[in-house]
Amino acid sequence: MDHAPLISANELQMLSPLRLLYVPGGGERADGLTSVPIDDWIETAKRSQSGFDDLTFWHRELQALGVGPDAMTVVLDDGRMTEAARVWFILQYFGLPVAVLNGGLSALNQKPEQLAPHSTPLNLRPGSGRVGLRDRLTLRGELENVQIFDARTGAVYRGEDLKGNSRGGHLPGAFNLSHDVLLDGQRLRDAREIENMLDAAGLSGDLPIVSHCNGGGRAALAALAAVMAGRSNVNVYYLSFADWAADESCAISTPR
Repeated sequence: MDHAPLISANELQMLSPLRLLYVPGGGERADGLTSVPIDDWIETAKRSQSGFDDLTFWHRELQALGVGPDAMTVVLDDGRMTEAARVWFILQYFGLPVAVLNGGLSALNQKPEQLAPHSTPLNLRPGSGRVGLRDRLTLRGELENVQIFDARTGAVYRGEDLKGNSRGGHLPGAFNLSHDVLLDGQRLRDAREIENMLDAAGLSGDLPIVSHCNGGGRAALAALAAVMAGRSNVNVYYLSFADWAADESCAISTPR
């Protein structure tokens, strides 16, 4: 099923029946929506080389959510868009049909018809999604052949704010475009605007793009934005700069 990774509330009915997932920003829940245990997902990802090596865990978690290949899953959060994008990236990485609701929960004026939870055993296909995954060791060996999309703030990119890391700065050759400029309030900007932003930042369509942030969510949103802007070879370094900075063998650049 070929589909856009980002949809508007007006498009929900055209996808119905579907399944909705809500990614909480804290302990809150959304009535009538299945919640993703995102804190557990984040902590588990940190314990593997790529973030998704523990296939037993991910199979159990996705099976419990009731998602499946038989219907689109639409993910939404509280409007930050980063956590919905994080879950979108994970589901699509495992080969499941999924999209993000632009605008989050406040955009959901009327809940569409939802399909019953998928109950038959899932056949996950790691790496089969439109957006690829990079781990630290792979990325370190291909820096000259990819474009690094650093979605952190300028201060963090320059090494002025360490964000709790032992080292600050950016990956060699990285281009910086903070995730917040991709948003207009709680909505991702339109494709043409994003395309112009990527071009201005130096992120062309000539080489594969690998996005990262500090811990995965903004990297996923950056990847979603790049796909919407028509970039065809997009990947996410999910464990991101926190993982890179912790490895002293990985080079880091700072402005002179």
